[in-house]
Amino acid sequence: MIAISTDRRALARSHYGELARIGKALGSPIRLQLLDLLRQGARTVESLAEEAGISVANSSQHLQQMRSARLVTAERKGKHVEYRLAGEAVAAVFGTLRDLAELLLPEMHGLRHELGVLDPAEREEILARVREGSVTLLDVRPAREFAAGHLPGARSMPLAELPGRLRELPRDREVVAYCRGPYCPMASEAAAILRAAGFTARHLDLGFPDLSPRQLRPSAPPRRAVALEPRKAGKSR
Repeated sequence: MIAISTDRRALARSHYGELARIGKALGSPIRLQLLDLLRQGARTVESLAEEAGISVANSSQHLQQMRSARLVTAERKGKHVEYRLAGEAVAAVFGTLRDLAELLLPEMHGLRHELGVLDPAEREEILARVREGSVTLLDVRPAREFAAGHLPGARSMPLAELPGRLRELPRDREVVAYCRGPYCPMASEAAAILRAAGFTARHLDLGFPDLSPRQLRPSAPPRRAVALEPRKAGKSR
């Protein structure tokens, strides 16, 4: 039997404490909302506070807690402090946490229904049309989020500007609106505005952080099988 020292066992257990730091930093609805906003791109404390509907002081406090857990980084730009995610892995953890909640918590099913979260078949059908380029793809998030990153081929038309810019859209193509992700209501609200104005419109419930460029590339057509002539006996190459 291999002997393991008490010190090494204690050291092995200590990594749970480090994991708990991440869990504690994520254990707040406000911090998760701020994290989701930062998935859309870097933002100042003031901008995050305004979008989240909280005070600047409260926003700053929550951001500092996430910073202490290394989930976000901060950079001073003039009079403002700009925050961003520490890396793509942080955005991925948010998506995984959301998927786990959908799998385990029955309350999430009611939220999915109320907010118009798509079933996988309809989502894939819309994505296929986006890949084909047969729809007009609208990003209805604020313009600064579009500038930070957006789906290929999308055009920026923030929700607040949409009613006054309908004439810019072709009426002979279906319009697909997207925003921040499955539980963001802006895309379904945009689709309702468009339908009321006579457009054929739907919403895509995935956002820029949820989709890689590879998922939106048109799939290559299957290669045609080439029939090989049977080799004749007695002939060699």
